[in-house]
Amino acid sequence: GFLHYTVTDCEFNSSKLNDIEYTQSYYYNKLEIVRFSSSVGKFVGCTEFGIKNAESWNNGQEVITRRGEKERYCFHNVGIDVKADLTKS
Repeated sequence: GFLHYTVTDCEFNSSKLNDIEYTQSYYYNKLEIVRFSSSVGKFVGCTEFGIKNAESWNNGQEVITRRGEKERYCFHNVGIDVKADLTKS
């Protein structure tokens, strides 16, 4: 069989919400094909197949949806995590 999976990540090094980077990577058989990064603001292909998909997705609704994920996904979860960490320290 073949393995297809997506990894979503919020990376931050400070408590400032603007420093957070949202990434979503698409993998096929352990090879990264396409990645969306909030710092770039669009999909970037990592393979020939991924480049074709990235071009298509950057011209469609997918890129608009992903641009809002930093606020919806990261800000909400980071706020909860930071608050929990500060109460423990």
